[in-house]
Amino acid sequence: MAQKGVQLDQETFSCSICLDLLKDPVATTCGHSYCMMCIKTHWDEEDRKGIYSCPECRQTFTPRPVLLKNTMLAVLVDEMKKTGLPAAAAAAAAAANLCYAGPEDVACDVCTGRKRKALKSCLTCPASYCEQHLQPHYDAAPLSKHKLVEPSKKLQENICSHHDEVMKMFCRTDQKSICYLCSVDEHKGHDMVSAAAEWTEKQKELEVSRQNIQQRIQVREKDVKLLQQEVQNINRSADKTVEDGEKMFTELIRLLEKRSSEVKQQVRSQQETEVSRVKELEEKLQQEISELKRKDAELKKLSHTEDHNQFLHSYPSLSALSESTSSIQIRPLRYFEDVTEAVSEVRDKLQDVLREEWTNLSLTVTDVDVLLPQPEPTTRAGFLKYSCEITLDPNTAYTRLILSEGNRKATYKRDHQSYPSHPDRFTDRSQVLSRESLTRRCYWEVKWGGGAVEVAASYKNVSRGSNESVFGCNDKSWSLECYNNNCTFLYNNIHTPVSGPLPSRVGVYLDHRAGILSFYSVSDTMTLLHRVQTTFTQPLYAGLRLYDSFGATAEFCKLK
Repeated sequence: MAQKGVQLDQETFSCSICLDLLKDPVATTCGHSYCMMCIKTHWDEEDRKGIYSCPECRQTFTPRPVLLKNTMLAVLVDEMKKTGLPAAAAAAAAAANLCYAGPEDVACDVCTGRKRKALKSCLTCPASYCEQHLQPHYDAAPLSKHKLVEPSKKLQENICSHHDEVMKMFCRTDQKSICYLCSVDEHKGHDMVSAAAEWTEKQKELEVSRQNIQQRIQVREKDVKLLQQEVQNINRSADKTVEDGEKMFTELIRLLEKRSSEVKQQVRSQQETEVSRVKELEEKLQQEISELKRKDAELKKLSHTEDHNQFLHSYPSLSALSESTSSIQIRPLRYFEDVTEAVSEVRDKLQDVLREEWTNLSLTVTDVDVLLPQPEPTTRAGFLKYSCEITLDPNTAYTRLILSEGNRKATYKRDHQSYPSHPDRFTDRSQVLSRESLTRRCYWEVKWGGGAVEVAASYKNVSRGSNESVFGCNDKSWSLECYNNNCTFLYNNIHTPVSGPLPSRVGVYLDHRAGILSFYSVSDTMTLLHRVQTTFTQPLYAGLRLYDSFGATAEFCKLK
């Protein structure tokens, strides 16, 4: 209870301007007390107006009141200080600091000196007020009808710059807020309503918009959950496929290792068998050689016997030879080289199979497409969602083509231009490719005149010379030829007539991933001229070909 009394005293004897204990207190004629210096500073700022007001109740005074020190109040404040309330004063000062406006805060327009944070802004005044200076809006009946909103730094935007009046009306004709003087001046005769009425109407529209947004959010949240689930399914399927693939390839590797081991064992077994046979025969031959050498030594010794009877007696037994081993025939074998050739043949066959099947396997992987292909648009507005800016590459332009309009337009000229040599330049036909590569869903339009033109899409590596470079006369480009009041589609030198009138503007739609390339006649409606369904293996580039007609032009249109 004592603490509560201290806080009450602190508030009672505080200046509402500096929020500190009164110093040299003075009282205005309306009964509110301030520090002498605080109120003098406040009124100094109002000198230019010549009207002086009380910061508390806003009562005005003319002329400037003479300020006299309130002696009794000064004594009370001194007594309060003597009773030892530094802690309470410090707490009050700290609390006051929290109420001061910072750089990001809306400041009270009434506070002088250090301004406090605004609690509310008044659209009627218009001004922003702190808690203390806002009180009259609650207490005074005329002010209680004012429109109070959250603190705003944009109150000045509610003031008419021409008449310095609050803008309380809205001109529906010009779609802008105005004051009552504007309504009888430059907006006279316009469709006008009160700002409040327009606010109510826009609030209804806003609510409808919010409902639509909330519905779309719900739909998109479901889509997000679906996609998140799809990511899990993709990861699960990919992980299982990788795991199964590793098992299968491991089985193949083990099978190859097993076959390799079997071949090795067979070769080594046969090697051992053949070496054993050869060594056995070699041993027999060595024994036969030894026997023959022994026999030869005995015969040599016998040849030196001079005793005729002894010689004749021994000769028959020594001259007889044992049966000789048949002569050795070595076949012209290649030993195990034939096995090497057989293994090499198996390896080549496996490589061929893997090479062929690997292409199919790669295509199977790249064909995995979780998201369903988006349908082709049916209206020009739908196509324009995929519009892309196309510019021509000067390095590819034929020397009789002049590029202009930021390299969006090509014009055929009689004379050759002095373009520098470049490997990408077309040298035989008046053609040019875009600078941009196209690999997504894209849409562009070409308007042409003064001759004949081909609107094309081509791979970058299309030939730059000879007849093979002509758009549509190879398997690397697709072209719509507009010539002699007729249209013809060309691909791989096959000409397909296109029915319908000759368009002055051609729209081209590409869905690279889906392999769709469509040509349209553009007018109030989109008329399909020809559609291609294929598989694109490289990025595409937009192309133009102008026929030999001086002054013929073709231009990529700006669509955004």
